[in-house]
Amino acid sequence: MKTKLDKFNNVVALGGGNGLGRVMSSLSILGSNLTGIVATTDNGGSTGRIRRAEGGIAWGDTRNCLYQLISKHNLISSMFEYRFTGKSELSGHNLGNLILRALEHLSIRPLEAIDIIRKAFKIKAFVIPMSEQPVDLIATDIEGNLIYGESAIDEMKKPPKVIALYPDVKATNEALEAISKADLILIGPGSFYTSLMPILLMKDITTVLCCSSAITIFINNLGKEISPAATNLTIANKLEMMENHIGKQIIDAIIVNLSTDVNNINRLIIRKKLETKKIKSLHNRQLLRIALEHTIRCTTANE
Repeated sequence: MKTKLDKFNNVVALGGGNGLGRVMSSLSILGSNLTGIVATTDNGGSTGRIRRAEGGIAWGDTRNCLYQLISKHNLISSMFEYRFTGKSELSGHNLGNLILRALEHLSIRPLEAIDIIRKAFKIKAFVIPMSEQPVDLIATDIEGNLIYGESAIDEMKKPPKVIALYPDVKATNEALEAISKADLILIGPGSFYTSLMPILLMKDITTVLCCSSAITIFINNLGKEISPAATNLTIANKLEMMENHIGKQIIDAIIVNLSTDVNNINRLIIRKKLETKKIKSLHNRQLLRIALEHTIRCTTANE
């Protein structure tokens, strides 16, 4: 049976971490018609330790997306997500991050390392880092102080005055091509400043987004942000910031849960029950897919 999602040949999802992985796994039925573009500015946890010791791009969010796209889990896939414990130097490291970093050494490009994992686990969807060059997130607070790194920005008490990437890197060519061909673009859910904004801070990506005619849907978070600075941002605040960086209004519809305040927003709003039973801040894959189907029906009703 064909669904509304099946009519799209190129679906592109933007974000990072758990949010992007959740969206992609809920749409894995689209196979090679689905592409995820992943933020690569993480400098915390296992990823941050690897970057400080070895350099390279941030692998954590990409690993998370790949793991959530694995359809049949077994001992090998469990190894990919295994996190060392104890008091050794390996404690806290994720084995999947180390594998991807090792493959990066053995491969010409980080994207080739990702494709090796995709083929090993028979993942049909594409997962593309926003850039293959190491990059960090920086911000200036309201007092003019420079805040360096994603982890520090997540701890800011008030919204940053300026947020940017350092250094100024180029987007992956494959990411630009995917966006240019997209007929459906999904943004979110995810940590606003540290999962969604990094991708929208890339000038070559926003240039392609600005020229896109794809239906664009923003998927809002279900729970409060961990970041104090992002906690009080309204959807209107998020839309304004995202579209200011993109250069024009491109978001056609917004998917929110039943309790979200959406006053004074002149967009198509889809309210749905979306959370899992056990973790209220986590999107239920099936409910999210149904919400996307409904949003597309409403968006294309007059076509």
